[in-house]
Amino acid sequence: MKALLILVLLVPFITLAETYPREWWVEVPRSEAASWEILPQDAKSGEVILSKRTELGIFSNFGATPFILDGKRFASVEGLWQSIKYPDPAISNDSRFQIKQWAFTRAEVENMIGTDAKNAGNLANKIYSQFNLKFVNWGEHFFDYVDHAEGSAYHYDLIKRALRAKLDQTPGLWNLLLKTGCLTLKPDHKAGANEPASYRYYEIYMELRSERQTDCH
Repeated sequence: MKALLILVLLVPFITLAETYPREWWVEVPRSEAASWEILPQDAKSGEVILSKRTELGIFSNFGATPFILDGKRFASVEGLWQSIKYPDPAISNDSRFQIKQWAFTRAEVENMIGTDAKNAGNLANKIYSQFNLKFVNWGEHFFDYVDHAEGSAYHYDLIKRALRAKLDQTPGLWNLLLKTGCLTLKPDHKAGANEPASYRYYEIYMELRSERQTDCH
Protein backbone atom coordinates (compact mmCIF):
# COMPACT_ATOMS: atom_id res chain seq x y z
CA MET A 1 0.00 0.00 0.00
CA LYS A 2 2.83 2.39 0.90
CA ALA A 3 4.60 1.64 -2.40
CA LEU A 4 1.39 2.34 -4.32
CA LEU A 5 0.96 5.68 -2.56
CA ILE A 6 4.52 6.70 -3.44
CA LEU A 7 3.92 5.75 -7.07
CA VAL A 8 0.74 7.83 -7.20
CA LEU A 9 2.59 10.83 -5.83
CA LEU A 10 5.42 10.43 -8.32
CA VAL A 11 3.30 9.99 -11.45
CA PRO A 12 2.79 13.73 -12.12
CA PHE A 13 6.53 14.36 -11.91
CA ILE A 14 7.35 11.36 -14.09
CA THR A 15 4.92 12.68 -16.71
CA LEU A 16 6.50 16.13 -16.56
CA ALA A 17 9.97 14.65 -16.95
CA GLU A 18 8.84 12.91 -20.12
CA THR A 19 7.50 16.19 -21.55
CA TYR A 20 10.04 18.71 -20.29
CA PRO A 21 13.79 18.65 -19.58
CA ARG A 22 14.52 16.84 -16.30
CA GLU A 23 17.12 19.49 -15.50
CA TRP A 24 14.36 21.98 -14.75
CA TRP A 25 13.63 20.04 -11.55
CA VAL A 26 17.21 19.13 -10.67
CA GLU A 27 17.65 18.10 -7.04
CA VAL A 28 19.83 20.61 -5.20
CA PRO A 29 21.10 19.95 -1.65
CA ARG A 30 19.28 22.25 0.76
CA SER A 31 22.59 22.99 2.43
CA GLU A 32 23.59 24.82 -0.76
CA ALA A 33 20.48 27.00 -0.94
CA ALA A 34 20.66 30.72 -0.28
CA SER A 35 18.40 32.08 2.45
CA TRP A 36 16.10 33.67 -0.14
CA GLU A 37 16.08 30.75 -2.56
CA ILE A 38 13.34 28.41 -3.71
CA LEU A 39 14.99 25.33 -5.21
CA PRO A 40 13.98 23.65 -8.49
CA GLN A 41 12.65 20.55 -6.71
CA ASP A 42 10.27 22.69 -4.64
CA ALA A 43 7.89 23.06 -7.58
CA LYS A 44 4.49 21.48 -7.11
CA SER A 45 2.87 19.33 -9.76
CA GLY A 46 2.35 21.39 -12.91
CA GLU A 47 4.82 24.05 -11.80
CA VAL A 48 8.40 24.93 -12.67
CA ILE A 49 10.74 27.24 -10.81
CA LEU A 50 12.52 29.88 -12.89
CA SER A 51 15.70 28.92 -11.08
CA LYS A 52 19.03 30.56 -11.77
CA ARG A 53 20.47 27.05 -11.40
CA THR A 54 18.83 25.99 -14.67
CA GLU A 55 18.46 27.44 -18.15
CA LEU A 56 15.20 29.03 -17.01
CA GLY A 57 17.17 31.45 -14.86
CA ILE A 58 17.56 33.66 -17.92
CA PHE A 59 13.98 34.82 -17.32
CA SER A 60 15.07 36.49 -14.09
CA ASN A 61 15.24 40.27 -14.19
CA PHE A 62 18.90 39.77 -13.23
CA GLY A 63 19.70 38.05 -16.54
CA ALA A 64 22.28 39.58 -18.87
CA THR A 65 19.84 40.05 -21.73
CA PRO A 66 20.42 43.50 -23.27
CA PHE A 67 17.49 45.12 -25.01
CA ILE A 68 16.35 48.48 -26.33
CA LEU A 69 13.15 50.09 -25.10
CA ASP A 70 11.88 53.45 -26.35
CA GLY A 71 15.26 54.09 -27.94
CA LYS A 72 17.31 53.38 -24.80
CA ARG A 73 19.58 50.39 -24.26
CA PHE A 74 19.55 48.43 -21.01
CA ALA A 75 21.85 45.56 -20.01
CA SER A 76 19.06 43.84 -18.08
CA VAL A 77 15.52 44.36 -16.86
CA GLU A 78 16.96 44.84 -13.37
CA GLY A 79 19.15 47.61 -14.75
CA LEU A 80 16.07 49.38 -16.10
CA TRP A 81 14.10 48.82 -12.89
CA GLN A 82 16.77 50.28 -10.61
CA SER A 83 17.92 53.05 -12.96
CA ILE A 84 14.60 54.88 -12.89
CA LYS A 85 15.27 55.70 -9.23
CA TYR A 86 18.26 57.80 -10.25
CA PRO A 87 18.29 61.45 -11.43
CA ASP A 88 17.51 61.70 -15.13
CA PRO A 89 19.86 63.95 -17.15
CA ALA A 90 17.14 64.25 -19.79
CA ILE A 91 14.95 66.10 -17.25
CA SER A 92 16.41 69.57 -16.71
CA ASN A 93 14.47 70.25 -13.51
CA ASP A 94 14.85 66.81 -11.90
CA SER A 95 15.01 67.75 -8.21
CA ARG A 96 16.90 64.55 -7.39
CA PHE A 97 20.04 66.21 -8.77
CA GLN A 98 20.05 68.44 -5.68
CA ILE A 99 21.04 65.36 -3.68
CA LYS A 100 24.76 64.62 -3.85
CA GLN A 101 24.85 61.15 -2.29
CA TRP A 102 24.08 59.16 -5.45
CA ALA A 103 26.66 56.38 -5.81
CA PHE A 104 26.11 55.98 -9.56
CA THR A 105 24.74 57.82 -12.54
CA ARG A 106 21.52 56.70 -14.15
CA ALA A 107 23.46 55.60 -17.26
CA GLU A 108 25.78 53.45 -15.16
CA VAL A 109 22.85 51.62 -13.59
CA GLU A 110 21.20 51.11 -16.99
CA ASN A 111 24.28 49.10 -17.94
CA MET A 112 24.27 46.87 -14.86
CA ILE A 113 23.04 43.31 -14.45
CA GLY A 114 22.27 40.97 -11.57
CA THR A 115 23.24 41.86 -8.03
CA ASP A 116 25.19 44.91 -9.19
CA ALA A 117 21.96 46.48 -10.43
CA LYS A 118 20.05 45.31 -7.35
CA ASN A 119 22.66 46.76 -5.00
CA ALA A 120 22.60 50.06 -6.90
CA GLY A 121 18.85 50.09 -6.37
CA ASN A 122 19.25 49.37 -2.66
CA LEU A 123 21.60 52.34 -2.34
CA ALA A 124 19.00 54.49 -4.08
CA ASN A 125 16.33 53.17 -1.70
CA LYS A 126 18.33 54.48 1.25
CA ILE A 127 18.45 57.92 -0.33
CA TYR A 128 14.72 57.79 -1.05
CA SER A 129 14.09 56.92 2.58
CA GLN A 130 16.48 59.57 3.92
CA PHE A 131 14.99 62.38 1.80
CA ASN A 132 11.40 61.11 1.80
CA LEU A 133 11.33 60.63 -1.96
CA LYS A 134 8.61 58.60 -3.65
CA PHE A 135 8.68 59.27 -7.36
CA VAL A 136 10.74 57.58 -10.06
CA ASN A 137 10.48 58.50 -13.71
CA TRP A 138 10.23 57.16 -17.22
CA GLY A 139 10.68 60.02 -19.62
CA GLU A 140 8.57 62.97 -18.53
CA HIS A 141 6.31 60.77 -16.42
CA PHE A 142 7.02 60.72 -12.67
CA PHE A 143 5.22 58.14 -10.57
CA ASP A 144 5.20 56.19 -7.30
CA TYR A 145 5.55 52.60 -8.44
CA VAL A 146 4.46 51.10 -5.12
CA ASP A 147 1.30 53.17 -4.58
CA HIS A 148 -0.98 50.27 -5.63
CA ALA A 149 -2.80 52.77 -7.82
CA GLU A 150 -1.93 54.72 -10.98
CA GLY A 151 1.80 54.57 -10.32
CA SER A 152 1.86 50.82 -9.85
CA ALA A 153 -0.27 50.35 -12.97
CA TYR A 154 2.11 52.49 -15.01
CA HIS A 155 5.10 50.57 -13.66
CA TYR A 156 3.42 47.27 -14.48
CA ASP A 157 2.93 48.35 -18.10
CA LEU A 158 6.54 49.52 -18.28
CA ILE A 159 7.96 46.25 -16.94
CA LYS A 160 5.67 44.22 -19.19
CA ARG A 161 6.96 46.17 -22.19
CA ALA A 162 10.52 45.58 -21.00
CA LEU A 163 9.96 41.83 -20.66
CA ARG A 164 8.40 41.73 -24.11
CA ALA A 165 11.40 43.60 -25.53
CA LYS A 166 13.70 41.14 -23.77
CA LEU A 167 11.84 38.23 -25.38
CA ASP A 168 11.81 39.85 -28.80
CA GLN A 169 15.48 40.82 -28.77
CA THR A 170 17.11 37.81 -27.10
CA PRO A 171 17.65 35.01 -29.66
CA GLY A 172 15.83 31.82 -28.70
CA LEU A 173 14.13 33.25 -25.63
CA TRP A 174 10.59 33.13 -27.03
CA ASN A 175 11.20 29.50 -27.98
CA LEU A 176 12.38 28.69 -24.46
CA LEU A 177 9.31 30.37 -22.97
CA LEU A 178 6.99 28.43 -25.25
CA LYS A 179 8.90 25.27 -24.34
CA THR A 180 7.50 25.65 -20.82
CA GLY A 181 4.13 24.79 -22.31
CA CYS A 182 1.28 25.02 -19.84
CA LEU A 183 3.47 24.86 -16.73
CA THR A 184 2.80 27.43 -14.04
CA LEU A 185 5.93 29.57 -13.75
CA LYS A 186 7.18 30.32 -10.24
CA PRO A 187 10.00 32.52 -8.91
CA ASP A 188 13.17 31.14 -7.34
CA HIS A 189 12.91 33.58 -4.46
CA LYS A 190 10.46 34.26 -1.68
CA ALA A 191 8.01 36.98 -2.66
CA GLY A 192 7.35 39.88 -0.34
CA ALA A 193 3.93 40.53 1.08
CA ASN A 194 1.66 43.01 -0.73
CA GLU A 195 3.99 43.51 -3.69
CA PRO A 196 2.54 45.27 -6.77
CA ALA A 197 1.89 43.15 -9.85
CA SER A 198 5.02 44.43 -11.61
CA TYR A 199 7.12 42.40 -9.17
CA ARG A 200 5.55 39.15 -10.37
CA TYR A 201 7.59 38.80 -13.56
CA TYR A 202 6.75 35.09 -13.73
CA GLU A 203 3.05 35.89 -14.07
CA ILE A 204 3.78 38.51 -16.72
CA TYR A 205 5.71 35.90 -18.69
CA MET A 206 2.70 33.59 -18.54
CA GLU A 207 0.51 36.40 -19.89
CA LEU A 208 2.95 36.96 -22.75
CA ARG A 209 3.21 33.22 -23.35
CA SER A 210 -0.57 32.94 -23.64
CA GLU A 211 -0.52 35.32 -26.61
CA ARG A 212 1.15 32.60 -28.67
CA GLN A 213 -0.70 29.61 -27.23
CA THR A 214 -4.18 28.26 -27.77
CA ASP A 215 -4.24 25.07 -25.70
CA CYS A 216 -3.75 26.29 -22.11
CA HIS A 217 -6.74 27.07 -19.92
